[in-house]
Amino acid sequence: MASLDSSITSSFDEQRWVIQIRNTFDEEDEEDVRIPVSVFSVPKALLSTNPEAYTPQLFALGPYHHWNPHLYEMERYKLATAKRTQKRLQKLKLEQAVEHFMKKEPKIRSHYHRHLDLSGETLAWMMVIDASFLLEFLRNYADAEGKAFKKATSMSHMVDAERMKLAYNSILRDIVMLENQIPLNIVRKILRFQSTSCEIADRQLSTMLIGFVKEVSPFKVMDNLSSIDTKRYAHLLQLLYFVVVPKVKEESKTNEIEDHVDVPESNEEKPPTDPSYVKQLFNSVWSSASDSKIVKVLIIKPFKFIAKVPWKIITHLPGISILAAPIGNLFFSGDGKSEDEESGNRPPLVEEIMVPSVTELTKAGVKFSPTSGDLTTIAFDVKTATLHLPTVSLDTNTEVLLRNLVAYEMSVESGPMVFTRYTELINGIIDTKEDVKLLRQKGIILNRMKNDEEVAKLWNGMSKSVRLTKVAFIDKVLVDVNKFYDSRWTVQSRKFAKAYVFGSWQILTLLATVLLLVLTCVEAFCSVYSCGNHWSVLSDTNAGGGGD
Repeated sequence: MASLDSSITSSFDEQRWVIQIRNTFDEEDEEDVRIPVSVFSVPKALLSTNPEAYTPQLFALGPYHHWNPHLYEMERYKLATAKRTQKRLQKLKLEQAVEHFMKKEPKIRSHYHRHLDLSGETLAWMMVIDASFLLEFLRNYADAEGKAFKKATSMSHMVDAERMKLAYNSILRDIVMLENQIPLNIVRKILRFQSTSCEIADRQLSTMLIGFVKEVSPFKVMDNLSSIDTKRYAHLLQLLYFVVVPKVKEESKTNEIEDHVDVPESNEEKPPTDPSYVKQLFNSVWSSASDSKIVKVLIIKPFKFIAKVPWKIITHLPGISILAAPIGNLFFSGDGKSEDEESGNRPPLVEEIMVPSVTELTKAGVKFSPTSGDLTTIAFDVKTATLHLPTVSLDTNTEVLLRNLVAYEMSVESGPMVFTRYTELINGIIDTKEDVKLLRQKGIILNRMKNDEEVAKLWNGMSKSVRLTKVAFIDKVLVDVNKFYDSRWTVQSRKFAKAYVFGSWQILTLLATVLLLVLTCVEAFCSVYSCGNHWSVLSDTNAGGGGD
């Protein structure tokens, strides 16, 4: 125990701790500004589903993954970018920029949720180098339409030409990861050091960010996005989030929505789950008909034979168990539980919104219409039975962005989790590649991936560890869609057959038993009156008549 305490004491730098505390109080004396935490760790429930979607694979930006060995190999490219940045500085050396950020150390640390075991100078150098790299990457989007990066020479100084496309996709995925964010105001400050005025620097950065958002966002950005307030957003992922998901005020109607909107309740009476009512029916019929002599000859003897059949052995025979098991259970109440009853006690493996798939909705008469807006355009028109969904463009980089937007929302947002609910909605209506195909044909999905099956896998994997959340306007859409779907006569007839016929083993047992009794009675009757002889004579007569 003493050795453990001594090791902790030796690794603790008291002088650095005192300096950090002193700088914190000095910073608060200069300007009492509270900066909310914006860079969080990805929740473990999400990280376990697809670690590569949340962990940078090529470049580390910021302190969370800076010391990973497989990422440190690319530091030379960032250092080369920093050297080029120094040449653009207006009468300023890079070391002077580092000294400036050392004075802002408490503000920089306040952006990060984790404790950063770094000295102020180390953190400042890291921010200057990473911000220079990010700034040079964003320069490729100076064109408002985001086309500049497609030129082969745009990043030839950063990677080899033959690895251009691969490097671009890898860098882009790393840049949008939640744990790989750096404060945007540091990028803004370095650009100001390179510009003649603050206004010019802010205008240039706004143009870069607009091009970046329009190129990267999977949703169509509104045309009126002509400028971006560079002071408003903490980092790139937060900017993408608020462009895609504008602030939504939760209405008071939220409480009016049922707690279980995912599973609409049915007004139809459910059949009794206790199979004893079938036995009572047979007992009453048996007692009233047992006095009849015909019944004794034609029914009682076959019935006694059925009762003597070793059903426990027959039910284990292949091919017979499906029919024999329910008949045996009807006459002999076993103590064991059925497979369905046992599975009813198991927890669900995947939480998914209870809503019909695109294929099922289409068969029920629901139409789909694309919108060019953000997620607030999700709506269901009851009169025309049209479900309006925003157009989403999917490529090899989209899954990483979608997952990290969900992670950001789960970590930061205290209000309605609109984006998470949207992913749950799409996950609910997409089950197979046929669902993706229908949405693609309607223009709701723009597929740049390999095939529709890849898109289906993407959405089906999104909500495996995402908790369900309530969002008023999306939940209203779910209620309206389910209500319309359940009102269709084809759906009602199918549900009735499933619940009362195919889903009710009692009725199937009754039908099978009656059929078996009828066949046994016919066999007994024919054994007494020689039905086979009469049938052969009748056949010969018909054949002779046909000859004439």
